[in-house]
Amino acid sequence: MATLVTGAAGFIGFHLARALLDRGETVIGVDCLAPYYDIGLKQARLAVLAGGAFADLRTDFAEFAGLEAALDQAERKVGRIDRIAHLGAQPGVRWSIDHPLDYGRANLVGHLNLLEIARRRDVPMVYASSSSVYGGNSKLPFAVEDRVDRPISLYAATKKADELLSESYAHLYRIPLTGLRFFTVYGPWGRPDMAVWHFTENCLSGRPVKVFNHGRMRRDFTYIDDIIAGVLACLGKPPADDGAQKPGGSLAPHAIYNIGNNRSEELMRLIALIEAVCGKPLLREFHPLQPGDVTDTYADISAIARDHGFAPKTPIDVGVPRFVDWYRGWRTG
Repeated sequence: MATLVTGAAGFIGFHLARALLDRGETVIGVDCLAPYYDIGLKQARLAVLAGGAFADLRTDFAEFAGLEAALDQAERKVGRIDRIAHLGAQPGVRWSIDHPLDYGRANLVGHLNLLEIARRRDVPMVYASSSSVYGGNSKLPFAVEDRVDRPISLYAATKKADELLSESYAHLYRIPLTGLRFFTVYGPWGRPDMAVWHFTENCLSGRPVKVFNHGRMRRDFTYIDDIIAGVLACLGKPPADDGAQKPGGSLAPHAIYNIGNNRSEELMRLIALIEAVCGKPLLREFHPLQPGDVTDTYADISAIARDHGFAPKTPIDVGVPRFVDWYRGWRTG
């Protein structure tokens, strides 16, 4: 079994590639090591994956000709791909406000390119969407049946557009596609721009953090191991082309799922937990809500639990100490 994983040097892509390799499978990893955050961290992830059944393609999936050529060459060595996990993207709600063209290229053109790769090879694909598509939805928890046509950030708009492009491909070409709306993923090897990493780093170093909306925010924090279990389950069971309505409303072989911890936590509780694990206070600067941010996220995971047996096992009381332990080793290692 060979899986094409985009964003293999990224947080979720790295963990998925490692899980697949641990199962004895072949992984073709695609990543251009975009400098949105520390490239050294991305290179360290790839070093963990290197060798054996991992093919490392340093190419930009937003450039179709280069991607196709690199993939053809890799397939001649390891065999044709059986499925795609498209996890690469330009992330970040706040970054999208001042760098919109980055998102059009990576998240729109790049996603279309991967759909075309899936069509030409006639293979199923799981792709990353985001909880940000729910915008300012005040109904909690967020369900896949809720309206998602009022994005409040460009990042969210590109992720909703990816879902629409996927629906079109599933309808026209009958390609089995699964979109996963991730909810605030954290854990070892995470992203430095995410709250758990940023708060931990600043707590240990004694630097203040900006706490937006004066701390009145809630997030469905989801531990990486739980996320990977859900992604693997969806990779193993693509949606059927049976005319039945799928989660998200499609009659084509296209399903959309929330994948979260099914529990919304107060931001100040997260901060208190990080302080307790680090053994020192976190200096805080309170600010108003930032443009593009939402105050609450909370995943209704009933659809993915029913269809794929997804059951998150890691509360933040367990996951945050695991991250802090990893972070301390990373910084001193």
